[in-house]
Amino acid sequence: MVPFSFCSVDLLALGEGGLFHTPTASLLFADLHLEKASSYARRGQMLPPYDSIETLRRVLALVERTEAKAVYCLGDSFHDRRGSERLADEALGLLALLTARTRWTWIVGNHDHAIADPLGGHIVAEAELAGLVLRHEADRHDSRPEISGHYHPRYMVTLRGRRVSRPCFVIGATKLILPSFGVLTGGMDAADPVILGTVGVGARALIPVQERLLGFPLAA
Repeated sequence: MVPFSFCSVDLLALGEGGLFHTPTASLLFADLHLEKASSYARRGQMLPPYDSIETLRRVLALVERTEAKAVYCLGDSFHDRRGSERLADEALGLLALLTARTRWTWIVGNHDHAIADPLGGHIVAEAELAGLVLRHEADRHDSRPEISGHYHPRYMVTLRGRRVSRPCFVIGATKLILPSFGVLTGGMDAADPVILGTVGVGARALIPVQERLLGFPLAA
């Protein structure tokens, strides 16, 4: 966990792709995309059906490691609105444990905007934590400090003729975009014009590495 400050709020960046706010013992994740494999399977593209349980195990490990009291999922927690209905028994049990153990908040996203029963916790369109707006997709017209997900940013470079990428946070003056936490999700180049246009001038990619937070400027 690497400390940094965003809009005068002290946070910890997790190497796994989440954030921790120590004063409220809150974990923040974005884009779990639970049941993505089963969603693809329904359309004939077969993927190993273990993404949900592996993602939830990662969440549980961080809840235990940080002793989190609250969890905020910043949208697209399920790959589609019926994803919760397809969870296997083990994943259901893990989710029930997590939502009973913490104050669990589901922020709706574009994939799961119609979700009605996420199996514990409560559903909101947006939330607020320590003066920071929490939402799924960044609103470039909102000047308030904001944390969001949606874009699955990855920092991409070419090394020795080979394209290399790693999940990253993207930070600007008032915008902070989280990488996807789901084990079966892809990503968008952090320097994509859509992300840069949302975050604004001075956007940087942040990658936690051991005890350091590496920062890379993104061309605007």
